[in-house]
Amino acid sequence: MQSGRRFASMYVREAWRRALRRVALLRLKLIRPSIKPPERLIVAPTDLRSIDPHVADEILNGRFLLAGRMLETDGKSPFTFTLPSRPFAIRLHSFGWLRHMRAHKTERSSAAARAIVDSWLSIHAGRVEGIAWETDVTAQRVIAWLSHSPVVLQNADRGFYRRFMKSLAFQVRFLHRMAPYTLGGLELFRLRIALAMASVAMPARPSTLRRAAQALDRQFDSQILPDGGHISRNPRVGLELLLDLLPLRQTYVNLGHDLPQKLISGIDRMYPALRFFRHQDGDLALFNGATSTLANELMSVLRYDETAGQPFKALPQSRYQRLSGGKTVIIADTGTPPSGGALRTAHAGSLSFEMSSGRHRFIVNSGSPKFAGHRYVQMARTTAAHSTVILNDTSSSRFSHSPFLDHAITEPVKTVTVERVETEDGRDSIKLSHDGYLRTFGVLHERELTLNAAGSMVTGHDRLIRREGYERGEPLKAVARFHIHPSIVLQQSDGESVLLTAPDGESWLFSAPGNEVLISEDIFFADSSGICGSDQIEIDFDLAGKTEIRWFLSRKA
Repeated sequence: MQSGRRFASMYVREAWRRALRRVALLRLKLIRPSIKPPERLIVAPTDLRSIDPHVADEILNGRFLLAGRMLETDGKSPFTFTLPSRPFAIRLHSFGWLRHMRAHKTERSSAAARAIVDSWLSIHAGRVEGIAWETDVTAQRVIAWLSHSPVVLQNADRGFYRRFMKSLAFQVRFLHRMAPYTLGGLELFRLRIALAMASVAMPARPSTLRRAAQALDRQFDSQILPDGGHISRNPRVGLELLLDLLPLRQTYVNLGHDLPQKLISGIDRMYPALRFFRHQDGDLALFNGATSTLANELMSVLRYDETAGQPFKALPQSRYQRLSGGKTVIIADTGTPPSGGALRTAHAGSLSFEMSSGRHRFIVNSGSPKFAGHRYVQMARTTAAHSTVILNDTSSSRFSHSPFLDHAITEPVKTVTVERVETEDGRDSIKLSHDGYLRTFGVLHERELTLNAAGSMVTGHDRLIRREGYERGEPLKAVARFHIHPSIVLQQSDGESVLLTAPDGESWLFSAPGNEVLISEDIFFADSSGICGSDQIEIDFDLAGKTEIRWFLSRKA
């Protein structure tokens, strides 16, 4: 009953937000003719993202490789075609691919980029609708057009220059008007970055500069937690933000403007959290919507890190714990789902963990797909896609099935307890519990993870504790899942153990005495090349006969 009222309230709030947004957009269209474009751009902020000359070559030859799909245009505008997928359309309309056109530094490359931008202006600039004008897509496009304006505007005629500036000015006004109706989280933060970047890259009044800086400061206050994590609890969001915040900071400095008060301290606060989530292989942990990370993008951000030091053992506000010993790292999700706009990437992964050793990740979560459709994104959010225990094939936090509120969690985990213990012999242990199954099944999940000082032995203990007085007719069946990274080879040693071997020969033995340990097929959503097959280890147990399991991971070579 309570969850039904909560869902109804969320539905009403979302409907009201969308209605107000439509009214604001209508008013913006009415004043559009009065918006005067600036005569010029003052500066082009840098872009820290990697450049691929091959992508530029393909675009010059009429082939667009975006979001895992290809569009052959035969030299025509890509905007005149039916686009292969929604992720492809988002990538195309956000214009981040412009950075690759910088690779050749030729007139041909600039002319091609300018022609594609011109076709967008002809087809989409006047129609404020569809994917092209989604708020986050527009924010990314403004950042891309400002950053790569030297490529687009090189040897441009006056007519194109004016059309470009006129559209850019309108897009900035559009973002300003849409800001109050944009859900919190990465989308709103990026919108504020785009407006701050526009305020310094385009001629603006001192009051405009000041308001943009103050609005950006408020995002640091509301979205970056004291431990440096983001309110979405997605490890990759920090990287995405830093890729835009660092060039913005440098642009303020280069032009001699006063920096937003929270910009430097906020960036410095984010770096320790980024290091916290970094595994031994250099990639980021896969929690709450995180996907694969390009190593060169991560390194391009980390080289500006002036707070270098050992990763924290815990992020108390972000609600994660980290165990480390020798060359082994364990990162565990010890939090509840976030609220508000940050909820959209939240996963039902309470008490899940990942383990890496040496140069490899061994146990992971399935991650979130970069380019897949909505169905796969929702599958990746379920508890079954995480390295934890699932009861009766039911996620610990339940998601809405309404297309209107498909991001919403209707029955979240409400309480997660954490106790950390460090012993005299160097063992590091965390004792955890969550109540996600308490209301529906009358069961509390407890998990204990221990890592020895040498980093050669992981001990796990999962307990499902029945609440006294709770009666339920159907049997309760649990599955403990351990998702294995696709690079790791599994071999069944016996009925109670499995050998995990990395490409360089490092191997670990997974064992669960007294339990049948199974290898089954799995899906890894977060591979850089797209969704791929992998394996998982499963331990099934019926609560009528068994309510707890113990398992071990020991390094063999």
